[in-house]
Amino acid sequence: MRSIWRTIDSALVRDVLAIAAAVAVIGASFGAIAVSAGLPWWVPPAMSVLVFAGGAQFLAVGVVAAGGGLVAAVLGALVLNSRLMPYGLAIAGIMGRGRMARLVGSHLVTDETVAFAIAQPDRERGRAAFWLCGVLLYLAWILGTIAGVLAGQAIGDPSAFGLDAAFPAALLALVLPSLRGADVVRPALLGAAIALAASPFLPPGVPLLLALAGLILVPRKEKEGVPV
Repeated sequence: MRSIWRTIDSALVRDVLAIAAAVAVIGASFGAIAVSAGLPWWVPPAMSVLVFAGGAQFLAVGVVAAGGGLVAAVLGALVLNSRLMPYGLAIAGIMGRGRMARLVGSHLVTDETVAFAIAQPDRERGRAAFWLCGVLLYLAWILGTIAGVLAGQAIGDPSAFGLDAAFPAALLALVLPSLRGADVVRPALLGAAIALAASPFLPPGVPLLLALAGLILVPRKEKEGVPV
């Protein structure tokens, strides 16, 4: 794996650090909100180390804060994170071939790490981008959570800083270069339309799962008599 780091350039490092900074602030907000909801101080950092799933962690804390049980919190988080399963299948070859690489890599699969990986022009650069982004975001999320726990409610709502829009904007910029050809654009547009239509009526995360229907509903062309 040492050789893949040679493919990393300064532009990639700059982009990953920008995302990591935003992740740290969101993590700080999570830590502060979790403590204010009545959770013991050690629970938010432990969740960030063992789960590393921002939306699922916020959901679990919200369920507990609203009076829900542990089972409801875990099930809700699992449903929200089920969207990552197709991601894992898509980049299984990028993580590495060894069991340890895939075991650790599966823990680092997020929207951001996958977006950085698939935006690269070749597999080696994709692997380097995945691991660089994954490790830095993992550390930023944990350190941010600890800072939030220590600061209590001082961080407040991350949307007040406009960071709620930073993630979608960054991901869109990373994914756009991959949207080439009708076979890619049409399912993506249909999936986006489904997610947008479902967002006002369904809990966060569920519209993203429904967007996968774009892959099924849009027929793909055949090349040389073989289905693509």
